[in-house]
Parts: sequence; structure tokens; C-alpha cells
Amino acid sequence: MRVIGTVGLPGSGKGELAEVAEEAGIPVVTMGDIIREECRNRGLDPATDHGKIAKALREEEGDDAIAARSLPVIESHLESNDVVVVDGLRSGVELDRFREAFGDEFVLVSVEAPFEMRSERLGDRGRDESDTDVESLKKREERELDFGMGEAMDRADVVIENTGTLEAYHEKITRLFEDGPEAVAEVDG
Repeated sequence: MRVIGTVGLPGSGKGELAEVAEEAGIPVVTMGDIIREECRNRGLDPATDHGKIAKALREEEGDDAIAARSLPVIESHLESNDVVVVDGLRSGVELDRFREAFGDEFVLVSVEAPFEMRSERLGDRGRDESDTDVESLKKREERELDFGMGEAMDRADVVIENTGTLEAYHEKITRLFEDGPEAVAEVDG
């Protein structure tokens, strides 16, 4: 059993890692989906209220609220899978919650790329305004970092630099899944 968590600023490549995992038959629990579901439960639009609800959940249920809500989903997947990916940790508190739950079987991967590269990727993706507007992106990053994302990134077990080609990134991800975090560390050195 192994749980691989991902952390990274918008546009770093966490979603791509999750897609590669799903294509390999590895279940992915997306923490943002927990927030989107809560938006819908409250009759709100996830596209416009995601940040507000993420903050509200943390205020109402504690800083590890999204991680805590993710645990039953992860544990369910672990009943029939050796590896589960948890997409999108946002803080050291969430990291602590997962390490408490899974111990040495939890590995945190920080996916990193320079702002300009991430901004360009998000502009191409164009999912919402914060993807295409540089100032909105900066505000979004500030919100993410306020949740403690920088601390989680600093405490990651392995860092994947996503600055090359998509093919090279996919190779790193595949090595992570097949050979473990040590194999990626050797590649990124």
C-alpha cells in the first residue's frame, strides 16, 4: 500500500500527474473535488465560490478539514488498490493529517515550475478567469500560499521539476509509479 500526495502551485502539473495515474489504473482522490462537492451542497457555483468554500470549511471544521473528508475515500480505494494518488494538498496541516493516517506509506511529491511557465499553461487551459488573468493568478497563488502550501512544498519527500517536455514529465511520473520516489529523485537529482 502506498499513498502518493501531490502539492504544487496552479499550473505546475498536478492535474497531468493525476491523468497519468488514472490512465495507469491508479485511483485519484482530488481534494478540490471535495470542495466542489461542498459548493454544490451549499447551492453555490464551484467556479466562483471554490476559494470561499475552501476557506469556510477550514474555519468550520479545522485546517485539515479537506484532508479529513478525503480519508474515507482514500481508504476505500486502498481496499482494492496498492497505490492511490491524492491530488492537491494545500498545507502542512493536511500533510500532517495524511502522515498520521498512513505513516511511512504516505509520500508527498511537490510538482514545481517557474511562474511564467505555469501562467502560460494555465492560459492555454483557460478553465476560469484565474487561469487567464495574471493578476488573478497571483491572487490565487497568494491564497494557496496563505493556506500553508509553501510549507507543504518545503516538506515534500520528492520534488519533480516540470520544466521540460510533456514526454519527459510523463517519464518522471511513470518512474514514480513504477519505481518509487527514489527513482524520480535520481532523475531530477
